[in-house]
Amino acid sequence: MTVYVDILFLRELLVDGAVLLTTAWVRHTKPKPWRILAASAFGACYVVLMLYPQLSFLFTLFVKILFSFIMIWIAFGFLSLQHYIRNIGAFYSVNFVAAGAVLGLYYLFMQGSGAMWKTLTIAGGSIQAEIKLSLFYMAAAFAIGLYVYRAVMTGRRERELVRNHMAEVKVMIGDKTYACTGLIDTGNQLYDPLTRTPVMVMEVSHWEEALPASWIKSIREGEVDRLVAGMDAETSFEWQDRLRLVPFRGVNRGSQFMLALKPDSVEVAREGQVFETTRVLIGFDGGKLAADGAYQAIIHPAMVQT
Repeated sequence: MTVYVDILFLRELLVDGAVLLTTAWVRHTKPKPWRILAASAFGACYVVLMLYPQLSFLFTLFVKILFSFIMIWIAFGFLSLQHYIRNIGAFYSVNFVAAGAVLGLYYLFMQGSGAMWKTLTIAGGSIQAEIKLSLFYMAAAFAIGLYVYRAVMTGRRERELVRNHMAEVKVMIGDKTYACTGLIDTGNQLYDPLTRTPVMVMEVSHWEEALPASWIKSIREGEVDRLVAGMDAETSFEWQDRLRLVPFRGVNRGSQFMLALKPDSVEVAREGQVFETTRVLIGFDGGKLAADGAYQAIIHPAMVQT
């Protein structure tokens, strides 16, 4: 009989990786890929040792449990005893469920009693069942599919959460109206420090017809302070007296300034309700607030309070 060690190792690497990924899915954790790979390789090496009869002491129940505990430690670390025990429980639960699923699928798709008898061997008064190797790959693919499904569903739930906080926005200033879709961000606490007026952030691309081209460029390049400092009497802008400079702190950045405009009023329509306010500033953002373009403004929560 010929045994291909490399194939045996790769098979166990795939199976162990699938089980560990499914365990991570059950525990709602995202371990680092190198941890999963290292733990899977450790488990695959243990199976390869079965080929050496002189190492038979490694295949006792105690050593098997010890090796599984080490695999869990490699894959998920040891944050606390409670966390570690829960990972172990999830790992064994996934193993038992996977083993049952493999057996169930195998006999479900089996055609005829002849095929079943081919998998049975009678030796020493006992009956032994043999499962084809391809089923392990089926189980591994099923487990990886579950992991991918969870990632897709998580993204879908996040998108639904975003949609539930969207609203239609209308900004009225002079005789003009600017409309877009906004996201109500409860974490937005941007105020004008002098008047404590809430600031609604909006993509400057919606104001290209109203703002000078040089201003649009400066906003996109983050040079708003230089823009305001460079204004003089020759600068022609019909809403110049409405301009404000609002300081804010960006993510992983120091203090910055945002060019804002004082509108006449802003309407926010959401779920059949319309909220109108005149105490608000429109801050201009030079980039895209949503990568997929789902919304173009960040609505301050103070604007949708009754």
